[in-house]
Amino acid sequence: MDSLAAAPGTGPATSPLPLVRPVRAPRRFEDLPSDRTLVMGILNVTPDSFSDGGRFEQADQAIQAGLKMHYAGADIIDVGGESTRPDSVRVSAEEEQQRILPVVEALVKAGVLVSVDTMNASTAEKAIAAGALLINDVSGADVDPQMPELIARTGVHYVLMHSRGAVRSSDPNAEYGSVVDDVVDELTKLREPFYAAGASAEQIIVDPGLGFSKNGESNWALLRGMDRLAGLGHRVLIGASRKRFLGSLLTTSGKAAAPDERDDATVAVTALAAFSNAWCVRVHNVGPNVDAVKTTAAWKG
Repeated sequence: MDSLAAAPGTGPATSPLPLVRPVRAPRRFEDLPSDRTLVMGILNVTPDSFSDGGRFEQADQAIQAGLKMHYAGADIIDVGGESTRPDSVRVSAEEEQQRILPVVEALVKAGVLVSVDTMNASTAEKAIAAGALLINDVSGADVDPQMPELIARTGVHYVLMHSRGAVRSSDPNAEYGSVVDDVVDELTKLREPFYAAGASAEQIIVDPGLGFSKNGESNWALLRGMDRLAGLGHRVLIGASRKRFLGSLLTTSGKAAAPDERDDATVAVTALAAFSNAWCVRVHNVGPNVDAVKTTAAWKG
């Protein structure tokens, strides 16, 4: 087996990269396990993401981290180049692409099934050309007007996440009549431009957008209402990993648990989401969550 060199355009690697297993063909969605909930590993190639910003800012660091998650059992690696934390500053599509494309190319070459977390259609198009098979878009009601046509034309899978307004200004105390009813209704409307552009129902994956325009109780209500989300006729992605509502749940002495102290609660949510037939969970710490979905699948028989 050959070791992986630094990704194109990134210069020499600063440290040895893990060995890459040779593959005969790129991974496909058809190759994914169908007998359990899938695990998507989060790979933020950013300096300012809420949990791991700056850890994998360099391409060689990000590639190593992505391969480590892949070998730990992640079914999909979700590569993102722009933070959506409330106090973050938007970066240009060009800068986002400079951050993620070398990583996407290297991981695809290694046989990893890659998703790209982006709100920009131009970034999505270049990532698809580099081999990404899934676009994970958190923009909600602010979707790039060019995105529906791109998804329809390329035939890739697409995560349609619920959010109200600009992602960074989303009100955690946004008012809902019934949060489950409202999110289902709004996702129904958000998918219409994709249908109009020619995308199929099979391409769309829905995400309730935990933490985006929702307070803690709204997040729990959406998790309890996963069957209603599935009723839309799409696969359901759950992204609860290390989020604030878990930190609030784990408050001790008046202080919420820090992001890296929320992994056990994340694993518990993963197991419950898997038991409720989530298609995939999106997580930072892959290994324990892979164990959780496999254990839940065995329990369910």
